[in-house]
Amino acid sequence: MSIQIEVIRKARHLNEFLKLPWRIYRGDPNWVPPLISDQKKLLHPKINPFFQHAQMTRLVARRNGKVVGRICAIDDRAHIEYWQEPVGFFGFFECENDPETAKALLDAAADWLKSRGIKTMRGPMNPSANDSCGLLIEGFDSPPVIMMTYNPPYYIDLFEKNGLTKAKDLYAYKLHKDEIPERVIKVGEKIRDKQDITIRPIKIKNLREDIEKVRFIYNQAWSKNWGFVPMTAAEFDHTAADLKQVLDPELAYIAEDGDKPVGFSLALPDLNVALIHCNGRLFPFGIFKVLYYRRKIKNIRVITMGLIEEYRGNGIDVLFHMETLKRGVKRGYEWAETSWILEDNVPMNKVAAMVGAKIYKRYRIYDKAI
Repeated sequence: MSIQIEVIRKARHLNEFLKLPWRIYRGDPNWVPPLISDQKKLLHPKINPFFQHAQMTRLVARRNGKVVGRICAIDDRAHIEYWQEPVGFFGFFECENDPETAKALLDAAADWLKSRGIKTMRGPMNPSANDSCGLLIEGFDSPPVIMMTYNPPYYIDLFEKNGLTKAKDLYAYKLHKDEIPERVIKVGEKIRDKQDITIRPIKIKNLREDIEKVRFIYNQAWSKNWGFVPMTAAEFDHTAADLKQVLDPELAYIAEDGDKPVGFSLALPDLNVALIHCNGRLFPFGIFKVLYYRRKIKNIRVITMGLIEEYRGNGIDVLFHMETLKRGVKRGYEWAETSWILEDNVPMNKVAAMVGAKIYKRYRIYDKAI
């Protein structure tokens, strides 16, 4: 029987959309089930402030009444206005290994975007570059770290055989505490001696003030990055509230020149080490598993690091890395992933390589002209 595409409008059908991955990834030891409650908030237009400037349609593919695939098409007007390009997005893609289903889903998403005047479909974005994004194309032998994506290898063929082509690759670097070159430590010490910049941990007691500083840095430092869209105050507060639940204040730093905030670095403990045991639910028993396995977390993800433009090139980024590694080791972490870094972000790739990190996973953002 042919594939039918259905728009998800009712809560009971949303549950089918959310539960599909459990069937797709059954038996895959590297898949980390997302928290269903978090997914509902992410997709809810009245909860997620992203939808103050974006619209989305949620689609499922059915065969004989059974959901066999899903996708979202996303029209982010903030991106269009910022970059002055008619680009829309797709995300939350999951699909059985069936080219017919994949084509029906991707075509339906493209048709919805095209009807809104959009010329290029880009993704996967879930739902934006400020959330999880990219298709894993290398590094299927280990679970993803916190807020990174994972997918079956066959998704690559499903995308590329349907006319999606590479827009940009994203790198994930891995560094073990025992692999830091001695010369890097010496270079870091020399840079620190020459700098008048203060690097300090975020202050929990003054968190509101520090969040405003971080938002200022973020919207300045990333303003020219490919795919960047400034976050609104509501979006930033929403994201900060989520991150606060897993934040280790000793791994979040602000760089200041006097009273002026000039840079920010954030690493998070890899909560996926615990979430992989929860099967998508914190209650009634998942929360106890999180509390138990959280003590076993031995890795962190350096999730973001940036400097406003006039302070780049003077080694502050190296200091961020060194401070994160030094404090991370003291807190019992053994290795770090730095992700993601754009393939053509030469300065950040150079720093990652300099401190001894190696690319161990690659992700891809695809484009398709519509």
